[in-house]
Amino acid sequence: MKITKAEFITSAAEKKQFLTAQKPIIAVCGRSNVGKSSFINMLAGRKKLARVSQQPGRTRLVNYFDFGSFILADLPGYGYARVSKQEKARWAKMLDDFFADKGNIAHVFSLCDIRHEPTADDKTMVEYLYYNLIPFTVVATKADKLSRAQVDRSITAIAATYKCGRDNIIATSSVTRKGLDEILTALDGIVAAADRNTKDDETDA
Repeated sequence: MKITKAEFITSAAEKKQFLTAQKPIIAVCGRSNVGKSSFINMLAGRKKLARVSQQPGRTRLVNYFDFGSFILADLPGYGYARVSKQEKARWAKMLDDFFADKGNIAHVFSLCDIRHEPTADDKTMVEYLYYNLIPFTVVATKADKLSRAQVDRSITAIAATYKCGRDNIIATSSVTRKGLDEILTALDGIVAAADRNTKDDETDA
């Protein structure tokens, strides 16, 4: 896949504002400060499409971007300790509401920091995706911080933690653009599968 379009569409603060679209919607989720905005900017080939903040917990809305053949939904980061219980509960409800309409989500990129073991919140997120049969790919960010051997060991450890295959984990770096080709290849498959499902639904109708 070659991405030639990447534009911000809108932000949603609650369920009634969530988008539905003819294009597949692909979500990006992860804990606060895992590098979601940097990952989105790497995909777009732009530095400031998604706002990068040094302060965790800044993304408190679902932000939608038009990437031409698909729509990308940037979800609020979870697991930031310095917000109130009420704010954490609001974020949790927003994520529950977003994933409630599984038919509107083609795929999820679940981000984790390759330098560390997945957090309890990371594990809960992946378990949620498993339980609800939502297809996902694990994106291990910040791979430029480790050696090649360390990256390999970390992928093995993450695969064991998430009980998935190594081929379902893509190590990335927004600094070196490592993993971008693998992500684009994955996107080709995701969009093609969504198109097939749409055609099958039309045929059944």
